Amino acid sequence: MTVENVASELQAVGQYDLVAKIADGGMGTVYKARQRVTGDTVAVKLLPRHLAANPVFLKRFEQEYVAAKTLNHPNVVKALEQGNAEDGTPYLVMEFVEGQSVGQRLEHDGRFSEHDALRIIGQVSQALHKAHKQGLIHRDIKPDNILLTPEGLVKIVDLGLVKEVDTDLNLTRTNRGLGTPHFMAPEQFRNAKNADARCDIYSMAATLYMMVTGDLPFASCGPLDAWMKKINNDIVPPRTLAPSISERVDWAIRRSMSPEPAKRAGSCREFIEDLTGRSTRQMTDTDLTGENGDFWYMVYKDEDAVVHTVRGTMTGIRRSLKEGMLGDASNIRVSRTKGGPFESLRNHPEFRDLAVAPAVVPPAVSIARTPTPPTVEILAPTPASAATPTPGPLATAPESSVTTSQIILPKIYMGPAPVVQRSAWGRWIILVLVALAAGTIGFFLMPILKFFEIL
Repeated sequence: MTVENVASELQAVGQYDLVAKIADGGMGTVYKARQRVTGDTVAVKLLPRHLAANPVFLKRFEQEYVAAKTLNHPNVVKALEQGNAEDGTPYLVMEFVEGQSVGQRLEHDGRFSEHDALRIIGQVSQALHKAHKQGLIHRDIKPDNILLTPEGLVKIVDLGLVKEVDTDLNLTRTNRGLGTPHFMAPEQFRNAKNADARCDIYSMAATLYMMVTGDLPFASCGPLDAWMKKINNDIVPPRTLAPSISERVDWAIRRSMSPEPAKRAGSCREFIEDLTGRSTRQMTDTDLTGENGDFWYMVYKDEDAVVHTVRGTMTGIRRSLKEGMLGDASNIRVSRTKGGPFESLRNHPEFRDLAVAPAVVPPAVSIARTPTPPTVEILAPTPASAATPTPGPLATAPESSVTTSQIILPKIYMGPAPVVQRSAWGRWIILVLVALAAGTIGFFLMPILKFFEIL
């Protein structure tokens, strides 16, 4: 039964009357519904029968409810109830969020201002920080999964791909990618089972990329081409598409979209620090408004290896670093107080962008060499604003029939099989060798034939 047929057969589930369809997704259809007794408006998500018959999809559907109940965060849609309709269709009841998704907003109004985009991503980061602390990874952060209320509150939805860091209940096969191709981290393409917090940080940075530029990351690319560009760090910098973006935000996005996880922000807090240039740690009164104000103490070595301790403003120190007056930034230590502790610039968000560069293509990765493509299971479409055609949901093959070399990517033309062409020079060389052999044989046979003629 297709997703569209669910509504025609079911007008109510449990104590809820279905009012109108809200959205379709890879893991089911969401309806606006009304609680029959209280009259409360809720959202009901139905899992189609063809997916409910698959134990893996059914378990993921149930996991979405458990994850939402576990998180209990103001920036995550609340889960209210789980059950089965009279015909056996599984359903989830969630809070109804009045508003639109970031994807819909991009489609209707174009890109966000930098200020609005950072305010939204800040709330997304808070929710993911809570999830990561509880050992949960979302694995599908994208514009369509971020809802905006009229009051400015942000809500993350669609927790169907959430996994626990320590246990995944075998819901994700090794060497199988899960998520939305244009927003997922490159390592998640190859093996979503090992996805960690830095995969969510990559997706958050890719989402912010689209919010501030209005362009889909790796636009006009199919899933496999997008993966190739990601592992080669082949992305147009945000400021190239939208010059009004600040250098700081441009750097933070590119850093957290690095192909190597170790070169991204290590946590949601660090990502927000990268974006704002301000620390999220709890500061003391001295740090905020005490004796130092905007002043910092800095320790560095000059050309003669003489150690100096100087005091300066953040603006002055940044200017000196940009102009190269202080030498190698990695040798500089700073502190808010004269007594220390003095730490590397990369430990302070106020200076981190001057000490940490976005990742470059690793030497081992070559564009000319074609890596083994990953297996990607696409469960949801990209935002409607994208010009790139989006493949639909995929049927999952039985466990026994899946191998690591399979590519479950619809409508990807890999080109004709390579034809081995023999060189024309090779044919000429063979002909010459045959002629020489025939001449040699003739040279030795002629005297023997003449001998027999004399006899």
